[in-house]
Amino acid sequence: MKGTVWCLHGAVGQAADWSGFTVPGFSIRRVDLWRFLDCCPMSMPDFGRALNEEARRVSGPNILLGYSMGGRLALHSLLADDSPWDAAIIVSAHPGLESEAERSARRESDAVWAAKALRGEWPDFLAEWNAQPVLGGANPGMADRRLLAQRRREVGRSFVDWSLGAQQSLWDRLPEIRRPVLWICGECDAKFRALAERAVPLLFQGTLEIIPDAGHRVPWENPGIFGMAVEQWLQSID
Repeated sequence: MKGTVWCLHGAVGQAADWSGFTVPGFSIRRVDLWRFLDCCPMSMPDFGRALNEEARRVSGPNILLGYSMGGRLALHSLLADDSPWDAAIIVSAHPGLESEAERSARRESDAVWAAKALRGEWPDFLAEWNAQPVLGGANPGMADRRLLAQRRREVGRSFVDWSLGAQQSLWDRLPEIRRPVLWICGECDAKFRALAERAVPLLFQGTLEIIPDAGHRVPWENPGIFGMAVEQWLQSID
């Protein structure tokens, strides 16, 4: 084995979402993000430090892969002191809102999602979540979200602790990431494609990959091309 790819799922996601993802020569560690919120609140910087502590116990190379919310958490891991990662793959992620007005509005909207996750009918919550235009209305190749009802407390807490509105803007800090980063977005995901095109030039060693025939949920909407892009990039930096 060449090393380990640590995979972070998105909001209202599961570690099992990555069950079909493989990279030749690498072991895959599918991280259950909800266990970090099991007992108490945890900020995004605190998460970064906690995950880094786990990664330091695993002989490298260690590659960090984060999708959407997991991508934002991955950025915090990369920016923490003594970050142990050899390289990273960021998928459909937002480096942060740049005004307090935007962050406040997002905190308010995510508080509504938190309440629905905690107290609403779970199938109704899932249907409304997937109906968002950015998500395309389906879970292509992803694990059954009905099973997540058992973790609804942690899902609800994530809308508070890990809200985009609770995240400080990381735009100015992206040049601090001094390791190779592959930033992936879907061709049909206009908003996150624009974010990726802005973010990659700010990175010390960034590469942009736009996956055709894919929207926000790139790894599951076009898994073949996604997997090939990851494999080829890892070979290029080996």
